[in-house]
Amino acid sequence: MKLTRRAFIGGAATAALIAGTRATGTVFGANERVRVACVGLNGRGGSHIDAFSSSGNSEVVALCDVDSKVLQECASALETKTGKKPVLAADVRELLARDDVDAISIATPNHLHTIISIWACQAGKDVYVEKPLSHDFWEGKQLVAAAKKFNRVVQHGTQSRSSATWQKAINLIQNGAIGEVHTARGCVYKNGNRGSIGIKDNCDPPEWLNWNLWQGPAQEQPFNPNYHPYNWHWFWRYGNGEIGNQGVHQMDIAVWGLNKGLPVKVYTGGGRYTYKDQAETPNTSATVFTYADGTMMTFEVRNRFTNDESGVRVGNIFYGSEGYYVQNKGFFDKDDKPVTPEEETPKGPSAFENFINAVKSRKPEDIHGNAEQGHLSAAHCHLANISYRLGRSLVFDPATEKFVNDDEANSMLRAVNRPGFEVPEIA
Repeated sequence: MKLTRRAFIGGAATAALIAGTRATGTVFGANERVRVACVGLNGRGGSHIDAFSSSGNSEVVALCDVDSKVLQECASALETKTGKKPVLAADVRELLARDDVDAISIATPNHLHTIISIWACQAGKDVYVEKPLSHDFWEGKQLVAAAKKFNRVVQHGTQSRSSATWQKAINLIQNGAIGEVHTARGCVYKNGNRGSIGIKDNCDPPEWLNWNLWQGPAQEQPFNPNYHPYNWHWFWRYGNGEIGNQGVHQMDIAVWGLNKGLPVKVYTGGGRYTYKDQAETPNTSATVFTYADGTMMTFEVRNRFTNDESGVRVGNIFYGSEGYYVQNKGFFDKDDKPVTPEEETPKGPSAFENFINAVKSRKPEDIHGNAEQGHLSAAHCHLANISYRLGRSLVFDPATEKFVNDDEANSMLRAVNRPGFEVPEIA
């Protein structure tokens, strides 16, 4: 069944999409390649194009970006590399309606991650979505539900899940290598390109940028040169700050290692220090999460000049009753003596290759960082940001997935979407 762009926008879209979804997924032959459409081509999107066009198991058949200059540049480079012209679109819905697209990879700004992912699931496409999985807590729940309802492979772009080194370390941590784990720590100390973005005036968007599609579900806002192409990260309307940018990688590892689910308490302090600019998110923050059994996670973002800690600038540390583990250094006992130093682990398939393998096999265990795992890690970032924005400690109930007796905080779990770009409610 071929779906038009109009069908996506119309009120009967969901019924039409469900009817067109292949419940068990495409069955691929041994030598058949997965046909991928890459969406969002600036920055990280280039890595998506390169990976999926270089693999013997996949090919990039379509490209999508709301910036026509970037779209044409990437299309030209891909055609030179492969000898084939990709299908081009500014609106991803045009690609989702095509029968010759099996999977979508998404490297757009954060506020578009979930809506495009759910649209893709509804259209019967598998999804590789960059971090963070969602722009707010409620969105993540909807994508988890969509992956299950439409039987789609959804893989989150936290590549450490595909790392044999981390798989081995987490297994040892969870099986007592440092005794009873009581604290996990995430460190994100990046400052090379994290200076002031200045203050710029609103103006008309450049003629090559479709500002309406770029905004998607976000509330209408005049264009500002500080939003596009990268600094949207530092505005709540589109991004999630450093904790949801580089930080979600380390958050995912901390959450993975602790394996405690959602926290019961969260507090974040911090600010935008050493300069004044237009950005809204903190350049320095410290968060403490507490879990139901008393286990703790601390998470620090430092975008200003700082020291490393135990040799870690961007990474993770785990503390237990019998010792501790430091990323890239290995396991240590209570006397700081190395127990099992970090060893070089044979390199396995990349995160992108893992995704293609899962698309072809349809086996859940082949997904390294599924929708539920991605949601849990992104959710920690969202809860931390809500505490920061409100300036106070919050109590959270993992069972109800709500803050306790706090309507103001609960109102921040879900954004109000712009008409015409409502994130589908699945759960």
